[in-house]
Amino acid sequence: MNFIRTQIPDVVIIEPTVHGDSRGYFVETFRQDKLEEFLGYKINFCQDNESKSSRGVLRGLHYQLHPSAQTKLVRVIQGRVLDVAVDIRKNSPTFGHHVAVELSAENKKQLLVPRGFAHGFVVLEDDTIFAYKVDNYYSPENDRGIAFDDKNLNINWILNHDELNLSAKDTKQPLLKDTNDLFLYGVNYYA
Repeated sequence: MNFIRTQIPDVVIIEPTVHGDSRGYFVETFRQDKLEEFLGYKINFCQDNESKSSRGVLRGLHYQLHPSAQTKLVRVIQGRVLDVAVDIRKNSPTFGHHVAVELSAENKKQLLVPRGFAHGFVVLEDDTIFAYKVDNYYSPENDRGIAFDDKNLNINWILNHDELNLSAKDTKQPLLKDTNDLFLYGVNYYA
């Protein structure tokens, strides 16, 4: 496995080693020991989630407040997405900045989205299957979001606005500047 820090160092791209031949392929998609060694802290995933979506579906930008904050390890099993992580840690040098990575069944890349980041993705191919691990259970009372189209975030979702398909909830999320429910840079949300 290859671990690559992005322009926001806490967000990490993971490139698994693919062993393939004429019969198909084999890949380790998760190694807790190697991930923890790279990160320098313990992580305990407790839940796996999966969604299937058609082209144009945009899910996000979502996060959960502490004590229900989640680290996500995301990947695509079938199809292709543009995956986005936004730094929502007040006083962070990269506050409001984002990382956008194309994840696909073909490239097998994964993205580690730590606590303190909002997460979302847009589906670029029909019948895309998106899977992710989380290190905390979903908590409806701590569920929050930010507007995907907040101009200050400057996210290029690749598809035109009229091609996007959002839930009612995601059409009503606040702008980052209007959000009080954020994280603080430098606080250990893993303790």
